[in-house]
Amino acid sequence: MEYLYEKIAYLRGLAEGLEIDESNKEGRLLLHIVDTLEDFADAINDLNDEQDELNEYVEFMDEDLADVEEELFGEFDENDDYEDYGDYDDFEDDIDYIEYVCPHCHETIYLDKDLLDEDGETECPNCHEVITCDCE
Repeated sequence: MEYLYEKIAYLRGLAEGLEIDESNKEGRLLLHIVDTLEDFADAINDLNDEQDELNEYVEFMDEDLADVEEELFGEFDENDDYEDYGDYDDFEDDIDYIEYVCPHCHETIYLDKDLLDEDGETECPNCHEVITCDCE
């Protein structure tokens, strides 16, 4: 980042060495261009600082998330076979789905009995209307 400030300082020194002053139009233009370049360098420098802060924050969050994952799931070795963790189909068999046609949008939806409230009401995922299922 310093190289931008060095180049701007060089241009400013060059303008002073050429004795460019603000009394004529070309001189004002060149000096304002150098000032604008310095403003751009400042903005880029600020963005880099903010990006560094965000990267550091994300690294902390990643470490915290790894701690939570380890606490919840235990140590996970990337070389482990997924077969050791059971079959996904076995997990899916534990869920009791009910096929239901929404009376509002007439779409077929699949409901998990365990997720219905005590009155058998839930929200249709398609039309978001409240539906009552007498699923027994």
